[in-house]
Order: sequence, then structure tokens, then C-alpha cells
Amino acid sequence: MSLLMLTCGTDSKPKQPVEIIKVEQPTGQTTDAAKPATKNKTILFFGNSLTAGAGIDLSDAFSSIIERKIDSLKMDYTVINSGISGETTAGGLSRIDWILEQQPIDIFILELGGNDGLRGIDPKSSYSNLQAIIDKVKAKYPQVIIVLAGMEAPPNMGDEFTSAFRGMFPRLAKANNLPLIPFFLDKVAGVAELNQADGIHPTEEGHRIVAENIWEVLEPLL
Repeated sequence: MSLLMLTCGTDSKPKQPVEIIKVEQPTGQTTDAAKPATKNKTILFFGNSLTAGAGIDLSDAFSSIIERKIDSLKMDYTVINSGISGETTAGGLSRIDWILEQQPIDIFILELGGNDGLRGIDPKSSYSNLQAIIDKVKAKYPQVIIVLAGMEAPPNMGDEFTSAFRGMFPRLAKANNLPLIPFFLDKVAGVAELNQADGIHPTEEGHRIVAENIWEVLEPLL
């Protein structure tokens, strides 16, 4: 199995040598993306800077940790990291069509919404964007398994906002019959030693805990 980086907004590099090609994005910008290898199945992480592994080496990010777990089980998967720093649900919706054209996807892990919460974007708008992403993925690959990552808004956004934001993830999961990671940053958010200086992005140890949160939901699906 190999980990590929697709449209990542960080300077991190894959931990193993792979063939790198320039891929033209819809925006007209180019990014280094690893040329997909021939594998039986594909897991794609679609998210923001958390997925992109901002501030740490990609080999220490949760996607790489998941890759190694799967590899240890001798399962034949290609793991693709499609995280962009600063991505919102609207940004994800704007690029999902391009992403879906790059390779078939068997498991799609949707990690978006955190930046919406930080920016105070109306949860109704975030919900609509996430639903549209889910619809597009299902339409392109009807047999795909979509895993939804639940997030929390910072408490300074007020009780009404944080409650609405928190509730949209289980609502989406129920409406679409999706496996749900209840809180993606469980046991990491708010713990100073598990986060970088910005208090938002996990350290290497934080990513190991996030990987366990993911694995608890992902393992039964493999």
C-alpha cells in the first residue's frame, strides 16, 4: 500500500519515495500530487489543515498512521490525503468534482467543518455544503462508504451556535446512513501538550490519538 498526497496545502512530503507529477487544479494552480499506483481499493481523506498535517511532517499525520495500521494487516489499499489548509465546507464543495475524477474511491472520509466553526459560518450553510459533497460522492461512486468526522465549534461562539454546529454532524450521519466519528479531536482538543502553539493543530502525539479515533470507526469497514 502507498500513501499519496493530493492537493495538500502544506510543505509536508510523503514518507516514501513516489513518482511525483504536476496536476492542474480547477483554480489554474498546480500542486505536487503522487501518481496513483495500481491497488485494489482506495481510501481518501478529504479535509482541511487537520487532514493536511499542518505543522508536522506528513509521515506523522493521522493519514500516514492509518496507512501503517492497514499495511500491518496486509490489506491492499491506496491511502490518499486530500487535505488543504484553510478549507471550508464551501471550498470543499467547489473542488470535490475535480477530486472525484482523479481515481475511484472505496472509502471517503469527510473531515470538513472545523474552519466554518472558527469563522462563525451559519451551520445551515455548512450542513448544505456537506450534504452536497456527500451527494456528489455517492452519485459518482454509488458503492462508496462515506465516513463523516464530527467536529465542535469553539465555546466562545456562544451556546446557540455551538449547539447547532455540533448537531449538524449526527443529523447528516443519520440522514445519509453514514458511519460517524462523533468528535474527530476527542481527547486532543483543549489539551495544551497535544496541540501546537496555535492551540488548534495537533502535535505528532495528538495525531496518534486522532488516528485512534478514526480507527475505531474505520477498522470494521475494511
